[in-house]
Amino acid sequence: MNKKKLLIVMSNSNPANPEECYAPLFQATVAAALSHDVEVVFTGVSGQLAIAGIAEKVEINLESHRTIYDIIKEAHEAGVSFKACNTSLEMAGKELIDELEEKVGAAYVIGEAMDDNTLTFTY
Repeated sequence: MNKKKLLIVMSNSNPANPEECYAPLFQATVAAALSHDVEVVFTGVSGQLAIAGIAEKVEINLESHRTIYDIIKEAHEAGVSFKACNTSLEMAGKELIDELEEKVGAAYVIGEAMDDNTLTFTY
């Protein structure tokens, strides 16, 4: 039996609204900690999270100053693979976060989402 992969496509999670970004990244971290294969793809407005410096400015806890980038780093350490859509990155044209493993296109996202061994969540 093939192992299922969890694909989390973050398209509408706007960095201007931290609560929209936190939940999918936290779920990815938990799934990876439970030994599942997990991949997060940033696309659309969420593609901004792949740009160096953006997620570092998005605080999720004003007392501890914990940021979305802290969550991305924790997720990556837990085994989450991060990718970003080429189109989102072309519009940005800036330096990317170190945790980003690959730039992908729409065909990749659709191919992975349609795979029988992939469960897809979208945000």
